Amino acid sequence: MYRKLYLIFLLLITACAAPVTPSITTASPQVATSSTSSQQIDLFTENNIVPAAPACDGMLTLSQTEGPYYKTGSPERNSNYQSGMPGKRLLVVGYVLDQNCQPIPSAWLDFWQADANGVYDNTGYTLRGYQYTDAQGRYFLETVFPGEYPGRTQHIHVKVQPPNGNILTSQLYFPNETGNSSDGIFDPSLVVKLEDRGDYFVAYFNFAVQK
Repeated sequence: MYRKLYLIFLLLITACAAPVTPSITTASPQVATSSTSSQQIDLFTENNIVPAAPACDGMLTLSQTEGPYYKTGSPERNSNYQSGMPGKRLLVVGYVLDQNCQPIPSAWLDFWQADANGVYDNTGYTLRGYQYTDAQGRYFLETVFPGEYPGRTQHIHVKVQPPNGNILTSQLYFPNETGNSSDGIFDPSLVVKLEDRGDYFVAYFNFAVQK
């Protein structure tokens, strides 16, 4: 009898002393179901535009007057074009470069202009909008070819600012316009390279700013 009780006592002690393996629960890593970068549209590829390699002549882009019609609060967008707008569609593309001709990602650009009839929208934000350069330092603007504002040749206003840098205010012009020769502030260094694709134009221009 005592022997049986002793054996039971030994079995209980052995069971209590046996090491216990903890239960480990491994959390499965969260898998992203979508990628913002993969969903972004490459506007250059979509429009069959291959900008030339970033280049500049070592000179910074010329500063010009802001003019009387600049407005803050414009929307962020790459396209200022609206279906049915008069005038020929225009794509303005290029790089924002620093003083060493290196592309600047996330540079801010704010564009505004007159419509095909030479009229500015001063009550709303038609043909006004800002954007940022992409990871390659490129900008892309869809708009319309501007008309002649009285006393001025065709032009597009722009402000450019590298991250945490100073703002450059300038204007872009177009080649072979009759009003260029009589415009008091026209400068040939601000003339875009223009490509006529039939239904629309593509204008190329690189901004060079102090970073």
